[in-house]
This record gives sequence, structure tokens and C-alpha cells, in this order.
Amino acid sequence: MEHHYYFLVEILSGLGLGHFAHEAAHVIHSWLVMIILIIGSLLLVKGLHMIPRKGQNVIEVVIQSLENFMVEITGPEGRTFFPFIATIFFYILISNLIGLIPGFVSPTANVNPTLSMALCTFVLTHAIGIKHHGVKYIKHFLGPMPILAPLMLVIEVIGHLARVMSLTMRLFGNIFGKEKLLGILFGLAGLYLAPLPVLFLGILVSFIQAVVFMLLSIMYFAGAMEEAH
Repeated sequence: MEHHYYFLVEILSGLGLGHFAHEAAHVIHSWLVMIILIIGSLLLVKGLHMIPRKGQNVIEVVIQSLENFMVEITGPEGRTFFPFIATIFFYILISNLIGLIPGFVSPTANVNPTLSMALCTFVLTHAIGIKHHGVKYIKHFLGPMPILAPLMLVIEVIGHLARVMSLTMRLFGNIFGKEKLLGILFGLAGLYLAPLPVLFLGILVSFIQAVVFMLLSIMYFAGAMEEAH
């Protein structure tokens, strides 16, 4: 099987892990993204000051903006799952952007990481619904008329399962397409002659897809917290 050159994959191949490295490049780069997030978080926490400095000001503005954006949709109750939303957003954003660096691949260009995040969102959505409504959460699936409840239950279950596919394929498809397009352009134009507008579009797509996944997750959580009508 033909493999692309990936920096981390080649390092692990040199350590005798070639088969795993080539077959699970998305896993390796996902570990890299997690390491970046963990180390970055530790450094930020260590460098916190009562009077914010420039770097801390930027981070606080970003975090506060994300939280305010979520609270406008979900209300104050949404703050309880903000850590999940913020983690998903930054993980997807960094995963998308890392593929723009030659020798690296976006974990989100593989369907497995995107499916795992979609499943986490799916499970947490219904956990939130059960937490807020208890057994009455079933009313979200039964529709407004008792006579139509069996039919509505089937439709709603299919609709909720379709959310997993929607979240998975939207993120995977866009980032996979971005990776392939950039790979073709790098191959045709060379590493230093790759069109900068396309790289800019790659950054834009990376950010938009992170926002879309985050926004849809927030809307699903908000829907689970609402009273059934």
C-alpha cells in the first residue's frame, strides 16, 4: 500500500512501529493534538495573573465569547456542559489546522475521530435530557398526539440517529476534501509555491467546521433541555 510522508509516522516507523504508524496515522496525530491541548492548558493555568496580561487577555476573550455564545442559545443552565463544548471546539480546530502543516495530517480527515465525537455528543444530549426531565424525557419522542405516538417514536429515533451520521460525515467530508485538495496542489506546485489563497481557504474551512460542529452540539443540548410540546 502506498503511504504519504508524515513526520510522526516516519519517526515511529524508525522505532519499529511502522505498520501501526501507517495504518493509524489519524490516531497518532490525534494524540499530538491532545498533547498540545494538555500542555497548552497547563502553561496557561500556570501563567494566570490577577491582572491579565496580553496573552491571558486574548484567551479570556476567546473563552468568554464561546461561553456567552452558548448561553445565548441554552440559557444559564448550559454552563454545566460548557467544558465539553469548549474542548470539542478547540480539539476540532487544532485537528483541522494541523493538516495544513506539510508532513502532518488532520485527525478529522478520518471518519473514526469524527464518529467518536458525534457519538459523545449523541450520548451527552440524551443524558442532559434525562437529567432535566427524568422519565418525562420520552415525551420528546412521542409527538403532540397520543394516537400518532408509535409513528412519531420511530421517526424521532431515526432522526436522532441521523444526527450522528450528519455530524460525522459533514466534518469528515469537508476536512478530507481540504486535505486532498491541498495534497494535489502541493504535488503540482511544490511546497513553497502552493497557492496562498487555497491555504487561506483551508484555514477558513477549518474554523467554520469547528464552529458548525460546536453550534449543532449546542442546539442538540438546548433541544434536550426544552419542555416537550
